[in-house]
Amino acid sequence: MGKHFFFFFYLLAHLLIFSSTHHGAWALKTDSLTRELLDSARDAEFLGWLKRVRRKIHEYPELSFEEHQTSQLIRTELDSLGIEYEWPLAKTGLVATIGSGAQPWFALRADMDALPIQELVEWEHKSKIDGKMHACGHDAHITMLLGAAKLLQNNRDKLRGTVKLVFQPGEEGFAGAYYMIKDGALNGVEAIFGLHVDPKIPTGTLMSKPGPLMAGSARFHAIIKGKGGHAAIPHKTRDPIIALSMAIIALQHLVSRETDPLESRVVSIGYVQGGEALNVIPETVNFGGTFRFMSSESYSYLKQRIKEVIETQAAVHECSAVIDFMEDKLRPYPPTINHPTIYEHAKRIGSSLLGENSVKLHPMTMGAEDFSFYAEKIPAAFFMIGTRNKTMTSVKGWHSPHFVIDEDVLPIGASMHAAVAISYLDDRAEI
Repeated sequence: MGKHFFFFFYLLAHLLIFSSTHHGAWALKTDSLTRELLDSARDAEFLGWLKRVRRKIHEYPELSFEEHQTSQLIRTELDSLGIEYEWPLAKTGLVATIGSGAQPWFALRADMDALPIQELVEWEHKSKIDGKMHACGHDAHITMLLGAAKLLQNNRDKLRGTVKLVFQPGEEGFAGAYYMIKDGALNGVEAIFGLHVDPKIPTGTLMSKPGPLMAGSARFHAIIKGKGGHAAIPHKTRDPIIALSMAIIALQHLVSRETDPLESRVVSIGYVQGGEALNVIPETVNFGGTFRFMSSESYSYLKQRIKEVIETQAAVHECSAVIDFMEDKLRPYPPTINHPTIYEHAKRIGSSLLGENSVKLHPMTMGAEDFSFYAEKIPAAFFMIGTRNKTMTSVKGWHSPHFVIDEDVLPIGASMHAAVAISYLDDRAEI
């Protein structure tokens, strides 16, 4: 018994020593890799190129599935780097390939589309397209992924596998990721990583969490039809405005009275349209909004109950209702769920790149992101990267006409992308 007991602890001690040594070697190798990549991306010439690319994209924003000039710019840069790509996918998207072509395949993703917003920030590279603006930082996302492409291409002989660069259109409500997947963007890919700029956190900071990170999102539009007439004789009408008002109030109960307080759901009305004259009860009214959820079960439940509530409230007031969830045009986004292994891998890389104190936990949010379609198919991790610099004149949030970013984020994002991909392939090769 004594000999066996001694042997067990002898073996355990050696395993611990091996594990510690292996981890130490991995940490040293990773630290060296991330420093080298970040130093390269911060080189004056490299940084100047990143800024020029980002500003050119920013000056000519394009809406979802209209990113023709943006796509051409990306292809021109890839051509200059000698990187092969497949195009088009999902109308304007493309997937570039760096490495041997052999497995494993790891993917990095950037979205491309702008928003229908008039830029109000006065600077040299303000949007030149009226009514359109990169107000969510997708211009920075493209630039950071192109920066990663350059870093990866410079280190292509060291890649122990293949990196796919996914340049995706139509993120802003149009489920571009779904159509990229449909066109084969993930074929053969075993894991994927993505970044999104965040103006709420300082430049040089990363935030995310394992498991559920962002909500799923869907939309609805409803038309309630009654019988119009003069406001002086309401009893001869069937007032759709009253039915609409009661429906909106009843919809709020789906969260306040039908949902477990510990479960996250949201139902919000975004618009109401009905009538034009002050003394006329209209025949029809329109309204619509969004609902958000953290599971497929919640999605199905809310969808069913929204339809039932609106139809029932309309019937109570002797009106009729038609509800459209617009799934043929605006596909519902599933929740964004980070795979624990890929999250931990990216967290380690981020800590090596920026320091442990610069990688923080992000609270779960009811915002939505179509990166979720990738995460639904393969192991994935999605991180926020800070762009807030207090010396800047504007630090407004996403989708604001005053949105700006600190361009010092560009080399950080580029090197983070590249380091996550290279080290993932290295880790897989060691298995």
